[in-house]
Amino acid sequence: MTIGIRYATRSDVGMLREGNEDSAYAGLRVLAVADGMGGHTAGEIASATVIEELSALDVEIPPDQLLTTLEQAVNRANQKVHGLAEADPSLQGMGTTLTAMLWSGSRLALVQVGDSRAYLLRDGDLFQITHDQTLVQALLDDGKINQEQATTHPYRSMLLQALDGRAGITPDLQSRSALVGDRYLLCSDGLWSVVTAEAIHKALTGITDPEEVVGNLIAAANAGGGPDNITCIVADVVDTGSAQD
Repeated sequence: MTIGIRYATRSDVGMLREGNEDSAYAGLRVLAVADGMGGHTAGEIASATVIEELSALDVEIPPDQLLTTLEQAVNRANQKVHGLAEADPSLQGMGTTLTAMLWSGSRLALVQVGDSRAYLLRDGDLFQITHDQTLVQALLDDGKINQEQATTHPYRSMLLQALDGRAGITPDLQSRSALVGDRYLLCSDGLWSVVTAEAIHKALTGITDPEEVVGNLIAAANAGGGPDNITCIVADVVDTGSAQD
């Protein structure tokens, strides 16, 4: 059995924003979502710069080198953001989140910086497999607020880490095994901050076509007001020996 992924990606400006600062890439070996910030075009530049660096990893990489390769690419991307901001003062303060997967057969490396997320649907159950790097998540972890308070906290969008060119960034890195039948979702906070986990679970279940699923997820976020840009990647783990796509 040869394992691969069947995927779809879509990005939408949402209902209130004038531009889209999200960037994404989906390929046979790389899935990545970046949510830029910084005002004007700076956020778009930061996210696009990071995604360009990650997309270069869409080549054959030995499974035992996935984590190291992914971490090095994230560091290079952060250095490029730094270089752009140094060269153009108008870009000072720009940055981006990043959630990305690097694949080799049934093995994958996962990286997280900021509050874009990755979910896994396995055997009908939905798991959030990334941990938000935000002030609100830190308060939740410390037991200082509860989940209900987190949803209305005035600083719920405050990031503790982003790829903003500064030194000392510590990405969350994981090595995972994929199973045929798994479904993965990578998304910016324009989805998960509006659409409940229950609604995400329902959207990921029962529809086989990833393209239809990402369309439904973005429609749900826009139906909830679409206050931010919305980017989704849905990837199904398949046996490429029998898969049509």
